[in-house]
Amino acid sequence: MNVRELSDKVIIVEGTSDKRKVKGIIKEPIEIICTNGTIGNHRLEELIDSIFDKDVYILVDADEAGEKLRKQFKREFPEALHLYIDKSYREVATAPEHHLATILLQANIDVFTEFLERS
Repeated sequence: MNVRELSDKVIIVEGTSDKRKVKGIIKEPIEIICTNGTIGNHRLEELIDSIFDKDVYILVDADEAGEKLRKQFKREFPEALHLYIDKSYREVATAPEHHLATILLQANIDVFTEFLERS
């Protein structure tokens, strides 16, 4: 069995509160990268170069800033898989854990089962 310390999966979120929330739900070792809001072209190119060989998931807020970032990633990194929270929650950081766990599990990301049991 090939055991790797680093995952071949990366989740891109907007802020550190999003990162903390998602990190607490995920069971497998996945790199979580924060863009800290908008991202410049130079930083985006560096990011894409560093993750080009990984499975990339985009999980951003359901607001104007999140949609702008999502469009940028769709244009510059079309291979990424986009995960969407329900618009009623607006922000990843404030979305219920069970909602995020369900979205992540649907993307074949291993989550702690206790988050799936909450309603």
